Amino acid sequence: MRRKLTIKYYVEADAAALARRAACHLEEMVSEAVEATGRARIAVSGGSTPKAAFQLLADPDQKYRNRMPWEKLELFWVDERTVPPNDAESNYRMTKEALLEQVHRMEGELDPEEAAARYESELRNHFRLEGAELPRFDLISLGMGDDGHTASLFPHTAAIHEMGRLVTANHVQQKDTWRITLTWPVINQARSVFFLISGADKAERVHEVFMGARDPERLPSQLIWPSGGILTLFLDKAAAALLPATDGEGCGVLERER
Repeated sequence: MRRKLTIKYYVEADAAALARRAACHLEEMVSEAVEATGRARIAVSGGSTPKAAFQLLADPDQKYRNRMPWEKLELFWVDERTVPPNDAESNYRMTKEALLEQVHRMEGELDPEEAAARYESELRNHFRLEGAELPRFDLISLGMGDDGHTASLFPHTAAIHEMGRLVTANHVQQKDTWRITLTWPVINQARSVFFLISGADKAERVHEVFMGARDPERLPSQLIWPSGGILTLFLDKAAAALLPATDGEGCGVLERER
């Protein structure tokens, strides 16, 4: 049976406006989850735009600070670099500096395989999973690299073929490093998934990933096909330059099928 995907994309003028849009979306989705179930469990990727969004959420001078149900928010990571938590490259350090206390971090300072196994165990215990069950996050936030990678699912690496684990260690030969990452089946199981993408250097890849021929070995972001059939993109004008023009409210829609 053919599977359809509706891609809704929203375009902002620049990186600052994009961070505000992301902060607003996070606040809305977290509040909806808390209202529905009493708590919100989200997983996020690192990067400059997510960091700016978290800083807005934590800023006492911004409207989001008092509206976020912080005490009912559980934050997990989509991926992590193999560095200690206080390293400048650490994704965990980004949110710890910005705002959050209830953070379930990936232990980047450990052996990558051990860190992946420990994080998978944490997910299984926290979500009370049995057998082949997958965790169901309320929201997952992703970025995309100019090579088409997302999370730490890089082109031509073993992790893009991993379907049996929740978390895996991935050797990224092109960067001569290891990463720890959620697997794509886990990401696709989330109730809501969105990409946050900025910069002119991403424009061609954005067009390829979301409008081009399917080639996930080269473009791992194409593996993201949420089970609910809807994927959301937030982009700045530079990153969205090769997508079809949006409507008067800065919104566009793409329909994909596979």
